[in-house]
Amino acid sequence: MTHDIDELEARGLVERQPDPADRRANVVVATPRGRDVHVRAAAATEAAERALHGELTPAERTTLTELLARIAYAG
Repeated sequence: MTHDIDELEARGLVERQPDPADRRANVVVATPRGRDVHVRAAAATEAAERALHGELTPAERTTLTELLARIAYAG
């Protein structure tokens, strides 16, 4: 996980800050750029889901989500 945080930090998406509750630890906080990337990624994900599931009724989307969750968490 440290490697992933290092990479996000190098890209200017997060920064480490001292944990006010524990001076020996750090907390990872999204930068303004990181928050912007998150908002844009979430919007792109929603648009892709609408395009992919556009022909399904709300009930069918619910069923699909439940079935995919069962497959994903099986085992």
